[in-house]
Amino acid sequence: MFNRGSFVVLTVAWAILSCAPSLAQDKSIVVASTTSTQDSGLFGHILPLFKEKTGIDVRVIAQGTGQALDTARRGDTDVVFVHAKPQEEKFVADGYGVRRHDVMYNDFVLIGPNSDPAGIAGTKDIVAALTAIKAKQAPFVSRGDRSGTHQAELALWRDAGVDIAENNGPWYREIGQGMGAALNTASAMNAYVLADRGTWIAFKSRGDLAIAVEGDNRLFNQYGIILVNPEKFPHVKKEYGQAFIDWIVSRDGQKAIADYTIGGQQLFSPDARADGS
Repeated sequence: MFNRGSFVVLTVAWAILSCAPSLAQDKSIVVASTTSTQDSGLFGHILPLFKEKTGIDVRVIAQGTGQALDTARRGDTDVVFVHAKPQEEKFVADGYGVRRHDVMYNDFVLIGPNSDPAGIAGTKDIVAALTAIKAKQAPFVSRGDRSGTHQAELALWRDAGVDIAENNGPWYREIGQGMGAALNTASAMNAYVLADRGTWIAFKSRGDLAIAVEGDNRLFNQYGIILVNPEKFPHVKKEYGQAFIDWIVSRDGQKAIADYTIGGQQLFSPDARADGS
């Protein structure tokens, strides 16, 4: 005798079982990272190599470092790949991340208009340059987005003895956007802007802009990678996320980073330690 209820149960069970293989084959992770790694084109270079090696897809959420770490604190990503070491170490100390690894570095450069209203072009002292910009109230664009670059900029203003939150004016413009947008705004305004070298090299619409200040040790820019803590967020794809980290710090991953160039210029220098720390 036909039992409609049993038929429905069997149909649902079959549907669930038939979906299980496809769910199991969902080899993908989410990486919250910075706009500089995205805007520079680095991910477009290295992620296909990683997928070819492992079969794992990576979806990137490109944000400022502060926002990327907030995304990870909510458990909305598997891995964070950012550049604000004190914030990264606190993230791990607070139990949100498993372990931080150095990955690569480049440096920040102060970009400015060729007209150089602050008279700083060709110098190396970033503190003296910022002091001159403020004194002359030359146009300056700030990302204002809690990114690693924004945090570095604020620290440099403090080094110059300036509380920029209290001592700015019409000359200082916060845009709350990423590195590419900040460079575009600076180009439109003929303004100074702090940028990571990688995004600057990849930047196409340079307008009247050029590097004004570079070479100061205070402009060093270190990147790190962290697995989001699966004990705090059980849905984190620990195996796939760790596979990505292991590849990034491996010889193959470090070579892929070193090999990424634009116009013969290397954008990032790999510096993962042999022990993976």
